[in-house]
Amino acid sequence: MAGAVVGAIGERTDAEVAGALGESQRLPESGEGIDVLIDFTSPEGAVAHARWCMENGIALVTGTTGLETSHQAAIDRAAQSVAVVQSPNMSVGVNLTFDLAKRATEVLGASADIEIVETHHRYKMDAPSGTAVRLGEVIAEARDTSLAESGNYGRKGLIGPRPVGEIGMMTLRGGDVVGEHTATFFLDGERVEITHRATDRAIFARGAVRAAVWAADRAAGAYDMADVLDSSLSE
Repeated sequence: MAGAVVGAIGERTDAEVAGALGESQRLPESGEGIDVLIDFTSPEGAVAHARWCMENGIALVTGTTGLETSHQAAIDRAAQSVAVVQSPNMSVGVNLTFDLAKRATEVLGASADIEIVETHHRYKMDAPSGTAVRLGEVIAEARDTSLAESGNYGRKGLIGPRPVGEIGMMTLRGGDVVGEHTATFFLDGERVEITHRATDRAIFARGAVRAAVWAADRAAGAYDMADVLDSSLSE
């Protein structure tokens, strides 16, 4: 992702690389000359970067997933001091997928049995993906519930009939798949599938750089890609 982000910055005329470092490398003592830090690391790395951005008054864009409550709390604290754009997926297409899934849930109502299937390469560390979790959250919110209450992350044995309102979440891992997410809405006699397939990591990098340019002069606060895209359309 680091290489993809650097490449995406090179495609634009309104951004330039101030520096690049791996998670194990020390952050600079000063943030002089830096407007935004883009983070695609690990939960621990995201926390360190959030603290550094807060201390130096620098905006943060983070696409790191697999966060626990304590990790998220550190990012939320940073958002009290600087602009923080956080999203499990920075691609424009995925964020459109979230909107389509929300609309489908609202239209189809409780009559639909909803299943989410996500597929990624064999090296991905967390499961389900942050994108799949967010997709589930969007659907649950449209049903006035939460994914914690309605999510089912696996089935085995004599499980009985499918509970009304359940949101299934299945994970596939293998090969070099960049990322695929499908939300299927099952109804009697028909089904609706909403799928996003990523074939190039550059889409995530371009979205992150777009978010960074947007966040550079933004007031402190917690934002996501929907804020970036909505604002860009209105400007």
